[in-house]
Amino acid sequence: MDNLTFTNTILLMEGLKVAPQSSYPIFILLLLIYVFTMGCNIGLIILISTDKNLHLPMHFLFCNLPLNDILGTTVMLPRLLQDILREVSERYMTYVECVVQAYFVHIFGAASHYVLMIMAFDRYVAICNPLRYTAIMTNKMVVKLSVSAWGLSVLIVSIMLGLTIRLSRCRSKIENPYCDNASLFKLSCESVVINNVFGIIYTVIIFTFSLGSVFITYGKIATVCMTSKNKALNRKAIKTCGTHIAVYIVMFVSCATVVFLHRFPEYSESRKLASIMFHIVPPGLNPLVYGLQTKEIRQKFIKLWYRNKVNLK
Repeated sequence: MDNLTFTNTILLMEGLKVAPQSSYPIFILLLLIYVFTMGCNIGLIILISTDKNLHLPMHFLFCNLPLNDILGTTVMLPRLLQDILREVSERYMTYVECVVQAYFVHIFGAASHYVLMIMAFDRYVAICNPLRYTAIMTNKMVVKLSVSAWGLSVLIVSIMLGLTIRLSRCRSKIENPYCDNASLFKLSCESVVINNVFGIIYTVIIFTFSLGSVFITYGKIATVCMTSKNKALNRKAIKTCGTHIAVYIVMFVSCATVVFLHRFPEYSESRKLASIMFHIVPPGLNPLVYGLQTKEIRQKFIKLWYRNKVNLK
């Protein structure tokens, strides 16, 4: 069967191996996580966009993060919820749907790095060059940084998937909870050396560039804080940067775990769990870590909560 090219476009998703008695509890848990994640991220976007006091470059750049988290969660969880309630033999998806899902899965992964990099740049300018901050971080610059982050993600992912969809297919089973580039090119019996080499080089570059830029940026910020005598400013800078670093570490570790486990087929079940966690943990923690740790957003949230509580009474 593997030596034949499938003429149909229907793929079978392996998905998660869930015991029948556990399917409904897991479904409810994931559904609650999805609702919570969507509510928090949409709420943050609405709060920042409607409150003029939050119309600052830092917060506008931050809006890219919940937007990306909404994308990353929505592209994977609704489909996964459907599959959990289906028999393994009935988890079908068309090839086109699989490619579209893989495209946005990788957009989410790439943008996660680029968005946190431009946020780090904003904090670097604010702390290391405060007198020129308003001159540098104009609305035009915010748009340029945001477009660059999303544009690079779209460009690289388009090339990567373009190399994959050119391949013929001789298999029809996706051995993953959702579609990604590696799952798609494993459907082919042709040589996938180019796909593997491109994927490895791109992964190494983005990880190195991402980790290096964040490390250098926050290293310089730490140096400025240590040499500055303004203790109040230092505390605020350390708190803000600490929040950014926490968000970055959660994202980086989640992403690196998925990439690492992809190279070891014997850990397929661990890889499946890690890949799902990458679409759940960062999007769920980001609004809590960043939103509630940012003083201005936290104060607005408390005011809204208190106002709603009074109105209910």
